[in-house]
This record gives sequence, C-alpha cells and structure tokens, in this order.
Amino acid sequence: MKLRILQFSIFALLILVWHLMTTPGIVPPFYFEQDNRAAFFFGEPVKVFGVVVDWFWSGEIFGHLGITLLETALGFVIGSAFGLGIGLWLALSPTASAVMDPYIKGFNSMPRVVLAPIFAVWFGLGIWSKVALGVTLVFFVVFFNVYQGVREVSPNLIANARMLGATRHQLLRAIYLPSAMSWVFASLHNAVGLAFVGAVVGEYLGSSRGVGYLILQAEGTFDINTVFAGILVLTGFALLLDTGVGVVERRLMTWQPRASETERV
Repeated sequence: MKLRILQFSIFALLILVWHLMTTPGIVPPFYFEQDNRAAFFFGEPVKVFGVVVDWFWSGEIFGHLGITLLETALGFVIGSAFGLGIGLWLALSPTASAVMDPYIKGFNSMPRVVLAPIFAVWFGLGIWSKVALGVTLVFFVVFFNVYQGVREVSPNLIANARMLGATRHQLLRAIYLPSAMSWVFASLHNAVGLAFVGAVVGEYLGSSRGVGYLILQAEGTFDINTVFAGILVLTGFALLLDTGVGVVERRLMTWQPRASETERV
C-alpha cells in the first residue's frame, strides 16, 4: 500500500508541475512572452484529460484502440514465439549458432523502423504491415535474452543431469527452460513497449484506423492536447499489458523468491 501511495504521489506531482508550467501568470512572464506558448507546445493537463474522457464517453476511441491493441498483441505474441523458439534452437546448437551469427547480428544492427514502408508494400495498409514491424522489433529482444539465458546454464548442472540419465527433452524441460525464464520475462516486459512502437509507427506511415492515426491527425492540425491524450492512452494500455505479463510471470515462477513491497521501499 505504501508503495502505491508513493507511486501515485509522484504521478500527481508530475501533473501538478505540468499544470503550473502551462498556466499563465504562475511561471515568470518572459517564459510565455506575449501568449501562452508553453500550453501550445506542451498542452494543458485539464484539456488533455478532457479529451481522454470525451473519447471514452462518446465511444470514439474504442474502434481505433481495438485496432492498435490487436496489432500490438499479434506483434508481441508472434515476435515472442519466434524469439523464444529460435533462441532455444541456436543456444542448444553450437554449429547452427556459429553459422547464423553474422546474419543475426546484421539483421539486429539494421534500423528496423525503415522496414515499415517495405512492409506496407508487401502486406498492404491493413493490420499485417504493422504486425510485421512489431514482430521485427520484439523478436530480437526476446531472442538475445533467451539465447543468453540458456547459454549461462551451469555446465556442471547439465553434466550431473546427464549422469543421472536425463534425456535431451528432460534437460530442456527441467533445466534449460526454467533457467532461462527470468531472462525471458525480462525481455517480455521490454517487448510490450516495442510492440506498441511497431503498431503506432506503422499507423503513422499509412492507416485510416488506430490511435497512431488519431495522433497523426491531431499533429496535422497542431492540436497538442489530442496528441498528448493519445500518448496517455497508449501509455496506460502498455502498462496494463505489462501488468498482465507480470501476473503470468508470478504464476509461472512461484519457485523464485521475491522481495515484498515493504522490503523494496
């Protein structure tokens, strides 16, 4: 409870500072010069939250939000599945890992956002071009964490299990996967945000639906309050998805000791 109060207090403080900095007459006059330029550039929190409330009250946001969440979820799930599968394969196959190493590094060093126009040509302007971009962003985060997690399993533990007659499948199920789980979930928490990035960037480059499309339309009319409203909505749902990943993590990793909230504080 104490932790939640501290978190909410920081959020409230940030909103208060935002409000004070964009309210004429509170900060020094030279900051605004002749008009309220701070509000023009940074929006006004009351109006931003007003846009969010209006979106949900009128139902306007649900269709756009549903498209963005679908693109995000598909990119997250597909990218994570490929990252987990290929990461395990290469970590357990030294020869395949050595062969694929330059290609993996080459693709990872590529600025993948520039692939968005190519995906739009390949898959059209529907959801799949956004999903493809999200997959490329999520894949490498999960892949490298899984690969590193499996490679760091103690060789002595593997040798002892083999002496006891463990098969390759038993090693994978009882040793490799549990050892890599903390790495996997650490990567999944980062992958949630990257999946949102893939969806929104794809909507920027070509779409008629989605929260990214709403933000792009607002930018075209210099409506900074709506831009910030869209950012807040995306951030809120990204946190919800991350919380969902955390719930799954706690259920699957009950064996791992965790500090209590009071110990963290």
